[in-house]
Amino acid sequence: MTRRALIRFRDRLDRTGVWISGLCAVHCVLTVVLVSLLGVGGQFLLNPAIHEFGLVLALVIGAISLGYGVLRHGRLGPIAVGATGLVLMAIAVGTHHGVGEAVLTVAGVALVAFAHIWNLHRSA
Repeated sequence: MTRRALIRFRDRLDRTGVWISGLCAVHCVLTVVLVSLLGVGGQFLLNPAIHEFGLVLALVIGAISLGYGVLRHGRLGPIAVGATGLVLMAIAVGTHHGVGEAVLTVAGVALVAFAHIWNLHRSA
């Protein structure tokens, strides 16, 4: 794979990380609202497998794109912020469903999304 192709691949991963972070935040907020107010979709939306899969996906994409970003631009900031967000997301996965989990998850995905955006700007 050429250097240019690697950069494009890493950029796509960063953009994917931002989109997945956004979708995760929307899922989290909507789940709390729908289950709390309407009692709808609890079996599907609160399924731990969804959260575990999302965390694994975020870890893989983050490790590759943010790690490659450090190699490319030499700045540790994006990976440190991303790792902090991933830790918050991991804590949320181990927390009982509810507002606390939603707050941890949204804070975590916001940090991860910010890290991917920062990584994109550093590599430009």
